[in-house]
Amino acid sequence: MKQSKEILDLVYDYIDEHRDDIIAMWKKFVDTRSDATIKKNADTMAEILRTELITIGCDCTLYDMGEKNGHALEAVLGAGRLGKPVLFTGHYDVVPLAGEHPFYIDEENRAHGLGCLDMKGGIVMAIWIAKALQNAGWKKRPIKFLFVGDEENGHQWGNTKKFLLTHGGGGLCAFNMETGLPDNSICVGRKGNGQAVVTTHGVAAHSGNNYLEGRSAITEMMYKIRKLEALTDLRANTTVAVTTIQGGTVINSIPPICSCTVDMRFGSVAERDRVISEAERICKENIVEQTTTEFEFREIMAPFDGTDDVLALADFVNHTSVEYGFGEMGRVFLGGGSDASFILLAGTPCICSMGVRGQFNHSEREYALVDSMFERAKMLATVVLCIDDFENK
Repeated sequence: MKQSKEILDLVYDYIDEHRDDIIAMWKKFVDTRSDATIKKNADTMAEILRTELITIGCDCTLYDMGEKNGHALEAVLGAGRLGKPVLFTGHYDVVPLAGEHPFYIDEENRAHGLGCLDMKGGIVMAIWIAKALQNAGWKKRPIKFLFVGDEENGHQWGNTKKFLLTHGGGGLCAFNMETGLPDNSICVGRKGNGQAVVTTHGVAAHSGNNYLEGRSAITEMMYKIRKLEALTDLRANTTVAVTTIQGGTVINSIPPICSCTVDMRFGSVAERDRVISEAERICKENIVEQTTTEFEFREIMAPFDGTDDVLALADFVNHTSVEYGFGEMGRVFLGGGSDASFILLAGTPCICSMGVRGQFNHSEREYALVDSMFERAKMLATVVLCIDDFENK
């Protein structure tokens, strides 16, 4: 249903009139250091977010994610409204970098500072989208925010993945406010990744006097490495790479033990399942007699599959963007993981990279295009105003 000029003007004018306030919040968030590796700092940022969202009328709950990880925040605006909620998701932690990286805007109208792009800018945008819709009197369905504080460490040690799978379901759609891309594309898929540890056990023996009695764990590992790396399928965006290796005990003994770590990246859930199944089979089949092999896998990020629902949501956002004058938005598959994967696995169609646009995450060169904050906020607010059309398709 075409939106009236009256409600669009209310939303757009509100965003324009609060430009200085939006930038001030952006600066406040970036200047609040929230390294993923420092729980105290991350929790401080979570409390700032909770306070901001309470101010606009959200019901907010902080969840403990363990002794090392920042809190997870669930906030719902309009909890009593009918209909499935629209979700805005993301992480407020930043990758640790040495030194100070305060917020500033340069002469080319680019914002700088640790996390300005990845991804505090996207969180600021989500909050002001909700404020603009609220100011315009839009109350058709709930808006839910899910912000977590340990994405940059892969949610290790805590319960964040479970939190996202538990609270990320039941939505009509979700926008993961990760780094927006310079070419304005929508991310509809990402690699998942994990790490495996493979350990071979052999039989130690003096390499001169008792050579024939030894069973080399390193030799067995050589066979394993070739077979494991052969699981790579570039057409399916899957790579398997042995990245570190250790073996042996002393220089004059047949090595009784060898271990390696394996970096595994998957283009889809099906690829993840294939690789893990094949890797387990390879590790059970030993070539060198009297050797045994152990295989342990730890998933870091689940694959973000470009399902039909994901592609339909991306098409709807692109159509709305074009119809209301914000321009064409392409599609892209990215190598790095994000929490969009867990929101999708929870059952809510999700698209990623919907935050401010820029480049050079995780580095001192990180920047965001300031104007994209306001352009994207208006565009996504328009998408939410039109979201009933997506539900009714």
